[in-house]
Amino acid sequence: MFQQNLYALPIDGARFTTYCGGNLGGDNETCAEVAPIPGVADAYVVRDNKQVGAGSELRLTGGEMDNLALGWVRDRGLTA
Repeated sequence: MFQQNLYALPIDGARFTTYCGGNLGGDNETCAEVAPIPGVADAYVVRDNKQVGAGSELRLTGGEMDNLALGWVRDRGLTA
């Protein structure tokens, strides 16, 4: 079981991947960024790339991230 408080960990140096979609007002209007938390095995940070969302983030273990992604795909009826 994952015991660490993910929100207490620094994310300096995290390498984010940006996922965009919707783009109603520009190329990067509706983007989320995801990165592994540096120095931690199987933990991730998800954040909003817009200024209005600056500082808002969600931190998840790998299992939580998998459940989120798989649940989203299932509930939306998506296939890879």
